[in-house]
Amino acid sequence: MNTKSQSESYKAAGVDITAGYRAVELMKNHIARTMTADAMSDIGGFGGLFSLDLSGIKNPVLVSGTDGVGTKLKMAFLQDKHNTVGIDCVAMCVNDIICCGAKPLFFLDYIACGKNYPEKIAQIVEGVAEGCVQSGCALIGGETAEMPGFYPEDEYDLAGFSVGVVDKEKILNNKTIKEGDVIIALPSSGVHSNGFSLVRRIFDVENNDLTKPLPELGGKSLDEALLTPTKIYVKPMTALFEKITVKAVSHITGGGFYENIPRSIPKGFGAKIEKSAIRILPIFDLLAKTGNVPERDMFNTYNMGVGMSVVVSNDDADCALKILKENGEDAYIIGEIVASDESVTIC
Repeated sequence: MNTKSQSESYKAAGVDITAGYRAVELMKNHIARTMTADAMSDIGGFGGLFSLDLSGIKNPVLVSGTDGVGTKLKMAFLQDKHNTVGIDCVAMCVNDIICCGAKPLFFLDYIACGKNYPEKIAQIVEGVAEGCVQSGCALIGGETAEMPGFYPEDEYDLAGFSVGVVDKEKILNNKTIKEGDVIIALPSSGVHSNGFSLVRRIFDVENNDLTKPLPELGGKSLDEALLTPTKIYVKPMTALFEKITVKAVSHITGGGFYENIPRSIPKGFGAKIEKSAIRILPIFDLLAKTGNVPERDMFNTYNMGVGMSVVVSNDDADCALKILKENGEDAYIIGEIVASDESVTIC
């Protein structure tokens, strides 16, 4: 810890730089868990260094993704639980990267807060580190900005970005999609990190007791269900990429089925989704019932239990399901590709 750098004048204005040093010390053990063979820099430098191993990659293409956690952070504030939202932050970035067929390499985070409480910052980074471990990427840097008067003292914002790499010839090519291709669902862990403005309004989270076990949620409480972190799909999808030809992948985030699935399907084709096949999670049934939300809006806002969709040829479907299940994903078929001007049909 830097014991010489301090400013009483800056502290009087609301920024304690020594708290920042303390936070860095507390987070070092978490960051150490994420270090891969190619990560070169210790935390605290001006830039994160990463040695790019291009063995077996003929024509490397870098793929990047950036995102935040959104108003799901309000749930962390209410519960005073801060070691899971970092997983969400990593997931929102790396799950996008793998939609191109790429492997995430490293991650950097940005935390802006009204007051730097070192223990709280360390808890946030604990979650970021766990997300990096789950996705096999290194946490090589970040920034904590104490901004009094801009954020309330007990609140913060969290965002980050990741960089991955893919061989140019292995970038997913949706031009190979044809009628009859199969759409496979990878289950979500819950609401993930989208649509929380509506979640918070429906459940009036600031004014209701969220800690009571609910039979509709199998005995889970609302706070437990809503703060469940976003599932990270990097490892099972990487295994799938190595074994079969994947034609398209969609990360089902904000905008639900109707916005995200069309992003990976070429013009002239559509996704025909069998509604009865979807394993809708109880939290979505409770949201729809409590908020009187139309079914169309639910599918246009939430993942509904499907965190990622994958398009493969009909001939590869059984093999794909087997690989995904061997890698911890209880994947299942939810539909097929059809020749259509309607990008998504749920029937």
